[in-house]
Parts: sequence; structure tokens; C-alpha cells
Amino acid sequence: MPSIARRTTLLLLTAMILFTAFRPKTQKVVFFGDSLTYMGAKSGGYITRMKDALDKKNQGSDYDLIGAGIGGNKVYDLYLRMDDDVLAQNPDIVFIWIGVNDVWHKTTNGTGTDADKFEKFYTAIINKLLDRHIKIFLVTPAVIGERTDYTNQQDGDLNAYSQIIRNLAQKFHTGLVDLRENFHTYELRNNPGNKESGILTVDRVHLNDAGNQLVADNMLDALLSK
Repeated sequence: MPSIARRTTLLLLTAMILFTAFRPKTQKVVFFGDSLTYMGAKSGGYITRMKDALDKKNQGSDYDLIGAGIGGNKVYDLYLRMDDDVLAQNPDIVFIWIGVNDVWHKTTNGTGTDADKFEKFYTAIINKLLDRHIKIFLVTPAVIGERTDYTNQQDGDLNAYSQIIRNLAQKFHTGLVDLRENFHTYELRNNPGNKESGILTVDRVHLNDAGNQLVADNMLDALLSK
């Protein structure tokens, strides 16, 4: 008959094997976007804040958060690099946050992306991810200017492109993080002076601490409610 020590060792080994076998797989989450996402992976950025929040919830080992943002990118840039920067990582979940440069660069650089082409490239990205059975969250562009009365120069296009994204989320049954709506709600409460920047952004577009925290909270809520 096995000794008590031997039986104890066998029980411990069995418990370890069972724990390993039934432990939930770490979910690999890729954030796919432009400079907002690139900066989000830096110290103080929204992706880093999400990691910190997950650690505080003792869920840090449940998710591997990866930033895949490049400054200046538009939707067609994402499509062209998604094989190397997203699919090659075999993610379980992808957040797509794009659209600001597609709108903004029409004015600043004379480029940008027309609405019909924006929708076509975005649809192609979604289809490639769905073909790999990847969970998707679409994210609407937040702001180009923080005035609350829709007098920012690009508000009309941002609203239109955000609606395209909402429609795609509904069509393909993906998750949706509606930063366009959530930023506006925050600004109505916290920007009584109707300032153009300084509430959630440092320059009308890129996020300050409050902006990064708002994005982190919205993204994390979506991730944990999937």
C-alpha cells in the first residue's frame, strides 16, 4: 500500500494536472488602429491602464493585451498590414479603432478616405477576421475638436463615419464601443465652456489622462462583458 507521503504526492500531481487542463485559456487581444492606439500602449495609455485594471481584478493572466497601432493610418492601411500585424498573432479578440485620419486628413493633407471606400475596406477587414473566427469589437472615432455643440469642423463627417461603423457592427453582429457617443456625453457634463481641447485631448485629437482613462473604461467594459 502506498505510503501517506506517496498518496499525498499523487493527489497533488493529480490536482495540478486537473488545474492545468481546466484553467481558462489566456485570451490574446489585439488593438488595431492608428496613433491613438500606438500611444495607448505607452505608459499612461489606455491599453496600459486596462492591463493595470485587470491586474487589480486578479484577471491579468486571463488576457494578453497587444497594441498594433501606427500613426497616420487610415482604414486601407489597416487592411494592407492586417496579415502581418494582426492575423499572424492568432488573436482571440480584435478591437478596430480607425476613422479619425480618414476624416481629418481630408482637411490637413488633402487626402483622407471617401465614405464608400471607408465602408468597403472596413468590411473587408471584418470579413478576414470573421473567417478566422475572431471576436471583433468595432470602435467609433471619438473627436476632432471637443466643442459640444457640433461646431467642430469635422463633426459632420465624424458623425457620418461613426454611423457607418454602427451599421457594420449591427450587420455583422460584432461588438461595438461607441466612443463618438460616449465622448460627447462626457463633454456635455464636463466641458461647460465649450472648449475645443483640454478636456479629453491635448490637441483636439490625441488623448490626455482623462481621455485615456475614459477609453480604457469603455474598452474594458466591452471586453469583460463579451
